[in-house]
Amino acid sequence: MHYYSFHVSDYIHDTAHLSNDEDLAFRRLLDLYYTQEKPIPNRPEEVARRIRMSKQIGAVQTVLEEFFMFDMEHNFWFHKRCDETIAAYQAKAERNREVGRLGGRPKSNPQETQMVSKHNPNQEPITINQEPIKERTRGSRLSADWVLPKEWADWAKQERPDLDLRSVGEQFRDYWSAKAGSGSTKLDWQATWRNWVRNQKQAFKQVDIARTTVPSSSLRDPALAKLDEDYKNAKPNPEILAKIKEAFKGKVA
Repeated sequence: MHYYSFHVSDYIHDTAHLSNDEDLAFRRLLDLYYTQEKPIPNRPEEVARRIRMSKQIGAVQTVLEEFFMFDMEHNFWFHKRCDETIAAYQAKAERNREVGRLGGRPKSNPQETQMVSKHNPNQEPITINQEPIKERTRGSRLSADWVLPKEWADWAKQERPDLDLRSVGEQFRDYWSAKAGSGSTKLDWQATWRNWVRNQKQAFKQVDIARTTVPSSSLRDPALAKLDEDYKNAKPNPEILAKIKEAFKGKVA
């Protein structure tokens, strides 16, 4: 091991009574224990030499007897907390080596990530993130030389037969090719065209003037027939007739 957690407060609490040599011996024994990842052999002279305290064998022996436990069967000194820390470190190192043999940590597949109930292993797995994550698609602008596609025109004829599609198409192109800002880009221009067509005002229909002013019947208008009847039945004024005759005297051949 190249690293281990050192709980300063616990250490100070447990070693406040030690001399300087004993304190140094304990620290170096811990370092030896962790670096070799195994207990301390019951050979005080050799151990003291390895931790560079050959002249302080007594301090080394005192620390071993107070803070370590002796295993008579294997003839070594062991420390419970050190053994737990080393075991956890070795287990983690083994997992890392296994991952390395498999080519590195595998990437998770959202469609295959599943949860299984630990209380009921027979339960049907619950899939997480079943729907694949879709990449965001950027919109595009309408080209200045855009031409109304036949498919779009055919749909517009069915939807709005009252429109002049040539004119509507030109208005659509001019408006969107000139528009600026974020609103000028669309993900689906065909859908934009459909909305454009639907929002067009109702086209003006020319009224058949002749049909509304010429009578549909071939019979003479009753008002005109009444005037003809009145003309036939009208009696001339005698004074007017006398004047007419006076005016024409001597002029008739």
